[in-house]
Amino acid sequence: MKLQGTLARSTVVAALGGLLFGFDTAVIAGATGALTRIFQLSPEALGVTVASALLGTILGSMLAGWPGDRYGRRDSLKWMALLYFACAVGCGLAWNWNSLVFFRFVGGLAVGGSSVLGPMYISEIAPARLRGRLVGFFQFNIVLGILLAYLSNYVIGTFGLGENEWRWKLGVQAVPAVLFWIMLNTIPRSPRWLASKGRDGEALATLTAVGEPDPAAELAEIKASLHAEDATGEALFQRRYSIPLFLAISVSIFNQLSGINAVLYYLNDIFAKAGFDKVSGDLQAVIVGTTNLVFTILAMSMIDRAGRKTLLLVGSVGTSLCLGGIAAIFLSGQNQEKLVWLLAGFTGFFAFSQGAVIWVFISEVFPNRVRAKGQSLGSFTHWFMNAIVSGTFPLMAEKSGGYPFLFFSAMMALQFFVVLFSYPETKGVTLEEMQHKLGVD
Repeated sequence: MKLQGTLARSTVVAALGGLLFGFDTAVIAGATGALTRIFQLSPEALGVTVASALLGTILGSMLAGWPGDRYGRRDSLKWMALLYFACAVGCGLAWNWNSLVFFRFVGGLAVGGSSVLGPMYISEIAPARLRGRLVGFFQFNIVLGILLAYLSNYVIGTFGLGENEWRWKLGVQAVPAVLFWIMLNTIPRSPRWLASKGRDGEALATLTAVGEPDPAAELAEIKASLHAEDATGEALFQRRYSIPLFLAISVSIFNQLSGINAVLYYLNDIFAKAGFDKVSGDLQAVIVGTTNLVFTILAMSMIDRAGRKTLLLVGSVGTSLCLGGIAAIFLSGQNQEKLVWLLAGFTGFFAFSQGAVIWVFISEVFPNRVRAKGQSLGSFTHWFMNAIVSGTFPLMAEKSGGYPFLFFSAMMALQFFVVLFSYPETKGVTLEEMQHKLGVD
């Protein structure tokens, strides 16, 4: 199936929300040291500083389904772009610790909203045969944003900006936020959202523009799947949705019990604890970010061939082994020179599995009529667990650098068996056919 221009442009633009998501997520790693020194933060206060954005993310993911259903996925993403801009400017100009925490919370709202609306928009505009790769492009942009954040931190760190260095690191995000808002005005609305609002002519035109081989038949299938109900009116927490609920919640919990965001947020601190200096830590963070990007690209090329379940199984084994190795380094105090390679291996296996799969998988397992709510629930669970893990990591790591990684390793071993015995394969199945497969017609 040829990738039409409209489909390609729509995917790229919607996925830019993922780039800002990734940048906002990781850029704090380059500022934790300065913030700790300038604001005299204890480990608990540093955890609050990092987790403040995650509290906003939790709220943003909970609330994003409502404007997504009422005003559309695309138009709601425009509000996320404005929030990203406000966060960047506010953090760059923060006048005290409280103002910094507030604007990080605002950025968290944008991250949470983007994590719901971006994958949902792409999954609803993409043909089934290409959906895994196209929704996976959102994850690619998250990872690219993470790498750009690490690279930006390294470059800005070489300018000799002194006490204002952290302001530039956090404020530079304003530029891509403006570009994201401008470009969102050039793509169509989701055909499934249009159909849910009775705007069948626009939905048919969009399906035609994105290259559906039989747009009329696809529109008829979408309309049938909605069961003539209002797309916002059905409750999510019903017995009939127990399987999709389990799948979305469990994949989101395991995503964070891998420890991935604790690593991304505190990467420079992890290197410092192992004895590396600031510049060396910034540079090695770029190595880890590059590995993350390379393995995300590899996963995108395989997700629609190997399948979501296979990637999760492979990643469970790889992440568990690498995390066990990291724990051994901190517990023994030896072989610190291998830390960067084990961290790179961990992020590579994560990117190849959980990183590439989570947003695709959640966007696939819920039926049309509750997809926005289901996506919000999955995203909420992801960010709630993120806040718990990342908010407590500095305190846990202060007592022992190794035990948190030992715990993460055990959780990835557990994930292997849960996925093996409980998860269905979703590759190559239309969103409407998935309803039949999971018994949620």
